[in-house]
Amino acid sequence: MDTPSSFDRVNRWIRDSVTVKMVVMGILTLLLFIPSLFIRELIRERGETQELAAQEVQQSWGNAQQITGPILIVPFREILRSGDEPVSILTRHAYFLPDSLDVEGTVIPEIRYRGIYEVVVYRTELSYSGHFAGVDFSDWDVDSILWDEASVAVGITDMRGIEDGVTLHWNETPFAFDAGVEPQGVIESGIGTRVPDADKPHSFRFDVSLRGSHSLDFIPVGRETTVSLTSDWSSPSFDGAFLPDQRTVTDDGFTAEWQVLHLNRPYPQQWADSTTGIEDSAFGVTLLVGVDHYQKSMRAAKYALLVIVLTFLAFFLVEVRYGKRAHPFQYILIGMALCLFYTLLLSLSELMAFNAAYAVGGAVTTLTVVAYVKSVFSSQHLSTIAGGVLVILYAFVFLVLQLEDYALLVGSVGLFVVLALTMYLTRNVDWFSSVSEK
Repeated sequence: MDTPSSFDRVNRWIRDSVTVKMVVMGILTLLLFIPSLFIRELIRERGETQELAAQEVQQSWGNAQQITGPILIVPFREILRSGDEPVSILTRHAYFLPDSLDVEGTVIPEIRYRGIYEVVVYRTELSYSGHFAGVDFSDWDVDSILWDEASVAVGITDMRGIEDGVTLHWNETPFAFDAGVEPQGVIESGIGTRVPDADKPHSFRFDVSLRGSHSLDFIPVGRETTVSLTSDWSSPSFDGAFLPDQRTVTDDGFTAEWQVLHLNRPYPQQWADSTTGIEDSAFGVTLLVGVDHYQKSMRAAKYALLVIVLTFLAFFLVEVRYGKRAHPFQYILIGMALCLFYTLLLSLSELMAFNAAYAVGGAVTTLTVVAYVKSVFSSQHLSTIAGGVLVILYAFVFLVLQLEDYALLVGSVGLFVVLALTMYLTRNVDWFSSVSEK
């Protein structure tokens, strides 16, 4: 009988040693971490492409809208003096906010497509009404008030979204709004109209039809501001400086109502020339797109290394317990199949619901690995075990993806259970023996 050569002995030691198997598995896991990083980068790039597509649609349709006003603007002249002698006359602008402001609106969402990407846009019909209590110039050194130049201004961030003419009913007298606001500063972009008798109390109302995208925000300029919105969009996000006092969100849409007092915001009811803090008091609603599959795919891809490690661990335990042997190249093929699951998930989720894409991708990957394991180990029993392990792993990751608030707790408990099970299954393993001796 021929004596095994040194090469044969080393090759057999590498093939049968439990310790070497563990080292090789660790190296392969680290190598497979590289393609998982590339997959995460691919998901990020596809998400950025979707955002670019959304921006292109929004540039043509209308951007996020923020409405400020109405604000009554009255210019006045102030004489600058040196002692008792007048030096120059300065024209300033006084801004007066309404005593009450009521806004009722309907948000009508629409889905537009740029290629395979969905973009949510909306039309909104808003009805404004309220009351100005009159003006008071006692806070300033006024020489004369330019009542003929008094105007009412409404700020609209994207003027392209205005669909119809806007008419202000000033004590029921109609005045058509024109584009532009003077002076700019408090309101950079918007509409305005001259109004008579600005020194007297007035009621007002007007309707505005707007196109926009992503979000709709309001500035609470009233001493008491009430905003009521309804929509058939089922996934709103209420954000900004104030959350709704009342809201209802169902599969059929949402209703929300805000009530904001002047005491809740950092600017007064009247000021001259400029003020700060107006933008900080904005509140409203964002229409969340159902196309959050990029975020879910990215979260799923972050568990890729965990799935690979646990799968390799299951195969290692099969080798130890049943005396089966698998070549490192076979580990690599199985690991690549596990990595390709995430590219399948990404591509399928762009065409169907994320949950369905996850189910299809998981089923294809599991069946592929099961068929391969059956051919490698020539055992229906072991291939069934491999399939069961993958089903449990993918179900566990899916559960973690759904439980955002409790993801850490569920993940920690799950990993502890896996560790405890591994310790139990390997409690009688002689780590100094070879796999073939098991």
